[in-house]
This record gives sequence, C-alpha cells and structure tokens, in this order.
Amino acid sequence: MPLLILLMMVFCASAQAAAPSTTEYSLSNGLRLIVQEDHRAPVAVVQVWYRVGGSDEHDGITGISHALEHLMFKRTRNLATGEFSRRVAQRGGTENAFTSADYTAYFQQWAASNVAESFRLEAERMQHLVLDPEEVANELKVIREERRLRTEDDPGAAAYEQILAATWQTSPYRQPVIGWAADIEQMQLEEIRNWYARYYTPNNAVVVVVGDVQPEALRALAEDTFGKIPARPLPTAKARPEVPQQGLKRLEILDPRLRVPTLVMNYKVPGLTQVGRGEGAPEYWEIYALDVLAALLDGGSSARLSREMVRNGGAALSASASYSGSSRLMDLFSFEGVPRDGVELSELEQAFRNQLERIKETPPEGEELARIKTGVIAENIYQRDSPFGQAMIIGSLVAVGLDWRLRDSYVENIEAITPAQVQAVARKYFRDDVATIAWLLPETRHD
Repeated sequence: MPLLILLMMVFCASAQAAAPSTTEYSLSNGLRLIVQEDHRAPVAVVQVWYRVGGSDEHDGITGISHALEHLMFKRTRNLATGEFSRRVAQRGGTENAFTSADYTAYFQQWAASNVAESFRLEAERMQHLVLDPEEVANELKVIREERRLRTEDDPGAAAYEQILAATWQTSPYRQPVIGWAADIEQMQLEEIRNWYARYYTPNNAVVVVVGDVQPEALRALAEDTFGKIPARPLPTAKARPEVPQQGLKRLEILDPRLRVPTLVMNYKVPGLTQVGRGEGAPEYWEIYALDVLAALLDGGSSARLSREMVRNGGAALSASASYSGSSRLMDLFSFEGVPRDGVELSELEQAFRNQLERIKETPPEGEELARIKTGVIAENIYQRDSPFGQAMIIGSLVAVGLDWRLRDSYVENIEAITPAQVQAVARKYFRDDVATIAWLLPETRHD
C-alpha cells in the first residue's frame, strides 16, 4: 500500500477516534451555548461571538463594529474602565477580541475554574456597556492612529485596500473592516450606542466554551448570567449581492514606497453559505474541491507554485494562493506573487495563468492528489489540537450561519474529491469575467 494512502487512513482514523463531545443549548432569549469537552488539561477557552461585522455596515459608518469592539473594554454599569481586563489578568488569564467582515468575537483563555467569571463579565458588558463621550472621543483617535499605522503608512496594506474596493462593486466586502478614514473621523457617539443596542443582544450571540468543563453545569451557569438578559428584535438584513462582472478588471497602483513590484489576482468564488441557494448555486463538493485546489497550488514547499514558479529559476521570488470557503458572502480565490529580478509583471502573470490552464487541461492524478489531501486533512486536524483552535472552528462556522457539525464531515468530504472535480472547479471559476488583476509598482505617477 502506498505510504501516502496509508497516512491518509491514519489521519482519518485519528480524526474519528478523537471525535470531540460537543453539546449545544438554546436559551429562551435566543442565545446559543456550544460546549466542547476537552479534559486533557484543566484549562478552558470562552468565546462570545456576535453576528455583526464590517459587512453589516453602510457608507458613512464603516468601521463602527471595530470601534465598538475597542469600547467594549471600557466602562460598564458595574465595572470601571479597564476593570474587565484587570480581573482576567489577576487570575492568570489572557483575553482579547477581533472584528472581521462577518462577526465580532471576544475571548478569554484561563483555568477552567474561571469560566463562571467569564460568563459574569461577558454578560455584564453584553447588557450594561457605558459609552462615555470623552472615552469614545479618545478611542476614536486611537483607532484613527491604528488605521494610519497599519494601512495608510503601510504601502502593501494600502494597496490591498484599494484592490478590494476595485474587486467588489456592490458587495460590502469592498469596505475595510477598520473603516474609511473619513467615517472614523465623523463617527458619532449616538451611532455607536445605536449599533450596540441593535446587535449586542443574546439572540444575536453564540457562546462557545472548549476545555475541562461539564456541559450541564455550564448550561445552568449560562441561564443564571446570559439567560437573564432580555432579547431584542434584530434589524432585517437587506441582501447586498455582488452584481455580475462584465469583464476582466485591471488596475495599476503606483507607490514609490513599495519595495518590490507585486502581482495580485482575485477570482470571485462561492463558499459553503452559497450552496443550495437557488438556480446556479454551487454544490457542496465544489467548495471542498476549491480547498484541495488551493493546497495543490500552495500547500507547502512541494506544491506547484513553490516547485515550479519559485524554485529552479522560476519566474517568481514568491508565489502564493489562498481561499476560504466559510465566509458569509461570496469570497475570493487569490494569488499573489513577486517577480524574480529581470522578470516583468506581465511575465509573472502569464506564469500564473499557465498554472491555471494546466489544471484546466489535465486534472491532478495519483500520488500528487493523495499527498495534497493528506496535507489538507493534517492541517485541519492540527488546528483541532488546541482548545482555542477548536473553539474558532465552531464559532466561525456558526457566526456566518453554518452548522458547526460541518467540522465533523470535513475529512471525509476532502477525501471524496476526485481529480475531475478539481479540474471542474478550475474551469468554472478561473475565468477573466470574474477576475481582478492588479499590478503594484514601486514608481511615482507622472501626470
């Protein structure tokens, strides 16, 4: 039996043998509690996910979800500014938060005996946040400086922000999660207060706990903390689908601060949330085939981009591919590359196109496909090895409207992908009429 096939069998058997015990509860106010037992160490991760992020915003208030995330660490009715973080630190824990286009999440990692304190603290700021005008004004200055440092003063980040805005025409993914500078400057206290009241409600939240815990005990604890918070009506979300693209989009970004010329190629592709949504919707296998395709191209040093475009005198100093099938809306399959000295961006673009055309013409076979699947499965299993990684998988699926149990079928869905299916998604989605190609050049524009 070939070694790679044997390894796949071992990985699959390991995944099945280590299937976690996961329990879900729904409280009467609409809050969902998902508890996964992991008794290997006396620790726990608590994550609170709110189904609101940058893609829920509209022009004029971009960045408001991220601003509210910052302010959630300030004052509440019963906690002084900074008291939340001090309590976590005093008990030896770590905590933080993050905002994406699809959700906002808060977390603590500490001894399992502290889960009750997590629930009390998170329930407090879910319902009793105090937005002080002076603190809000100061924090918006901090966020404006964060945007300046991380985006405006970073030529690569600034360029990619422009690329996303050009790639998407009507999808809210065209907006930066941190917000446009003008929107941050003009953000009003009352707008933030209304955003908090609208979305920070138990019927828009998911609490995920992974660690050395007992599910029934946490259900009772949740009832005693989160369960006392009344639900509020959620706003009706209006669909903001991306309009059909009418042809290849191209743009050049000239910025002398760029250190090297760079190529970015974005292709609009679906994810799991688009499966089964009317005529022309993708099938489940397509999403997993795209995952396999991403690994075929950029799944380590033996993958095609590294082997054929970077090493052995290829056209690129670096070449990468990325895809995620778990976004709320249609997302991107992206390529990025830096040309080797003496290679033009046009030549690098053609080298990428040659890789895509090769897959369209000849599906991957035999040992290569088996190796790729093994790597994809291994990466998924390794992610599940930590309590935080396990909680992230559950929370990120649920927050975009998917069933967390999809986690349990991932390995078998990847294993079932055929060479013809990998070829089929390459032919279907790598088309110029869904592509945006950007050249980033370290040059000064001359009018």
